[in-house]
Amino acid sequence: MAKERLRVVESLAGVPAAAWNALSGGDPFTSHEFLSALIDTGCAGSRSGWRPQIVLLERANKLAGAMPLFLKSHSYGEYVFDWAWADAYRRHGLEYYPKLLCAVPFTPVTGPRLLAANDADRKMLAAAALEMARDVSSLHVLFPTAPEAVLMQDAGMLLRRTVQFHWQNDAGQGYADFEDFLARMTRHRRKVIRQERRRVHAAGVTFRWLRGAEIERGHWAFFERCYRRTYAAHRSSPYLNLEFFLRLGATLPQHCLMILAERAGRPIAATLNLLSENKIFGRYWGAQEHIPLLHFECCYYQGIEYAIAHRLQFFEGGAQGEHKLFRGLLPVETYSTHWLAQPRFARAIADYLARESAGVARYVDELNEHSPFRG
Repeated sequence: MAKERLRVVESLAGVPAAAWNALSGGDPFTSHEFLSALIDTGCAGSRSGWRPQIVLLERANKLAGAMPLFLKSHSYGEYVFDWAWADAYRRHGLEYYPKLLCAVPFTPVTGPRLLAANDADRKMLAAAALEMARDVSSLHVLFPTAPEAVLMQDAGMLLRRTVQFHWQNDAGQGYADFEDFLARMTRHRRKVIRQERRRVHAAGVTFRWLRGAEIERGHWAFFERCYRRTYAAHRSSPYLNLEFFLRLGATLPQHCLMILAERAGRPIAATLNLLSENKIFGRYWGAQEHIPLLHFECCYYQGIEYAIAHRLQFFEGGAQGEHKLFRGLLPVETYSTHWLAQPRFARAIADYLARESAGVARYVDELNEHSPFRG
């Protein structure tokens, strides 16, 4: 039998990119390039409260599996909220942080978390993470695929359900254009969307789709200013920096799509999307001036229009937001799994998650009753 070992590293610098990417299966967010950009630029590091603890499974000196783990000193940038759990620990005189987290930092997108070619190796990775978690308060795996969530639940983790809103292209031949998409909606929703788009057009705003090498350094610098301004408007600190965005554009150009809003020949807003084989992921946005309804046009309608034009099947608009439902993005359940070292808290949270899951199911049913599409 080939010799195998598990080890933990704090960067991907010594990990062959080709071997890692073969395991991640083409997912841009768990690619070697994306994770390296986050870590190497300091966005995800000890100083930001995201200390990498990446588990590598090696067999015959070759990479056979990997799990992007981080030791967290807070719960920012996760999009699956456990602040109440941390507060309960504090009130009982216990330390919730540090905790162990498997996720793509700042990225609420479902994708592979146990990077391996088979379930046997995935189980080895999950077991290694659970063993590491015995030295801290807990282990959390955010936005895994459904099969991974089942595997980790079988390993003893608690399953949690949350809701996002995703757009899906017509399962048949696909929408011919944006008007064809609108034609499938109710008369009221179709009217409202057309009015919203007309108001943005009447304000003199035009749009450009920039892909890959078309996104030049000046575009990245402008986008980063927009991104920072959005965080400042919400009185919070941005997670990412210009160095990260430039690194992203240099190492993953084929996955980058910037939608640039312009008026009177100058840029006024931008949104950054990432692309996979059949999906467009809306990630970050910002504007230098306020124009009513520009956010909806830039972040949703332009993304949907791009997806239709390029025959992409899915558009994911990010976390939360019931307002997305009325713009053609329908509710989809997403998952996370959790293990807590304190048995008493584990039981209490298990009871809470059972009630929460029932509520999520009712919520999804209620949302589907208000679908913007004709029955």
